[in-house]
Amino acid sequence: MARALALGWGEPVLCTDSGSGRAKELAALVGGEAVASNRELAERADVVILAHKPAQLQSVAAEIGDAPRVVVSLLARTTQADLREAYPGVPAFRVEPNTPVEVRQGVLAFAQPDAEADEELHAELLELFGRVGTVVEVPEPLMRVAGATCGVGPAYWALLVEAQVDAAIRRGLKPDVAATLVTETMAGSAALLRARENDTLALRRAVASPGGTTARGLAALERGGVRAAFAEAMDDAVDS
Repeated sequence: MARALALGWGEPVLCTDSGSGRAKELAALVGGEAVASNRELAERADVVILAHKPAQLQSVAAEIGDAPRVVVSLLARTTQADLREAYPGVPAFRVEPNTPVEVRQGVLAFAQPDAEADEELHAELLELFGRVGTVVEVPEPLMRVAGATCGVGPAYWALLVEAQVDAAIRRGLKPDVAATLVTETMAGSAALLRARENDTLALRRAVASPGGTTARGLAALERGGVRAAFAEAMDDAVDS
């Protein structure tokens, strides 16, 4: 996710890793510098983005100390209260983006501050993350649901595209033709839904004439349990 954000912003960054070499590769892509330690990064950066494993929260915080001006966490299941405990006295914010931020088409769930926050700093961060997609402010208690909606979304849509492409190939279309038809239809449908203020029922009715092929296809998807499958996926993601 750090890589996707950096590519979306397209500006030089300071970055570090635990020895994987990814920081050096990222710095080569967008400019900036791979630094030697988390502490050095925190001392030099304007905003510290936490993109490590959630279990590393305390160890990274111990290394960084009170050096950051502000920390922004991308860590799943890590609340603002957790961040304040790890970084006492440092302004801390929580964001859950998805990977399309890489092409500035992401969706970013931004936790509404659950404690007093600097309004100017809050606005600066909303603008910063707004450069790479649509920012939606979400109450802290619902961030897990938001992450299980937008964070996982690209993988779910990729699976649905694969399924429809496979079905088209089975009936004779070449793979590249099927993939283009499905992917571009998905992109156009998203744009149309946005233009129609997310009125999914109106869009379905506009396409599905009574008794027609689309209506029969929709009925088959309902029989296949598409709604139940998404409900179970949400429950598994939130409750696990």
